[in-house]
Amino acid sequence: MLRKITGAAFISVDGVVQAPGGPTEDPTGGFDQGGWVFKLWDPGIEETLGALFSGEYDLLLGRRTYDIFAAYWPYAEEPENQPMREAFDRANKYVLTRGAQRLEWQNSHRMTGVEDVARIKAQDGAKIIIQGSSTIYPALLEAGLIDELILMTFPVVLGHGKRLFGEGTSTGKLELAESRVTEAGTVIATYRPGGSLPPYPQQPPIGAMSDREVERQRKMAEGIW
Repeated sequence: MLRKITGAAFISVDGVVQAPGGPTEDPTGGFDQGGWVFKLWDPGIEETLGALFSGEYDLLLGRRTYDIFAAYWPYAEEPENQPMREAFDRANKYVLTRGAQRLEWQNSHRMTGVEDVARIKAQDGAKIIIQGSSTIYPALLEAGLIDELILMTFPVVLGHGKRLFGEGTSTGKLELAESRVTEAGTVIATYRPGGSLPPYPQQPPIGAMSDREVERQRKMAEGIW
């Protein structure tokens, strides 16, 4: 039986996922809104996170998210962090990376491509959770390896920053499995892959083009619109 891979992300209305946790998490590209999730923390998402990180699980991470986690969680000695620290220490950390850097955090494993992910997905084991790691989504979606997406969309527009689905993401439908809106206005939606996007209808829902539209189309074709 294939292991289930779930991607979970905090996301702004305009699709930004960069540095939700803190100002120093990832300021690359001049991003200056790090920690935006905690600027408008929503207690309503805690139920979703509690269910997501319940039971046994492993983590699938991009290299930069792994670096962020490995520099924080093994050293998070505060009592309130102990359950998550111990769970993350115990979990297998599968790291998709092109580099050869040492992965010193216990139970860390190098993955060099989607073939490696397909191999561990086919093995017996715990569910696999993707946290952060926006750069790995295009290849995993293209390969059909993600079973579920949980998007926690906060009511904020950030204007710039890394997007969840960047260049190279393939086209495809998603099916809404469940959704709810918290009291603070965060939309929590769970999606599953829905196959290919259907073709444009042979009988489009508009009539014949007007002369003005014909002229507009001509200008677009000539690159002068």
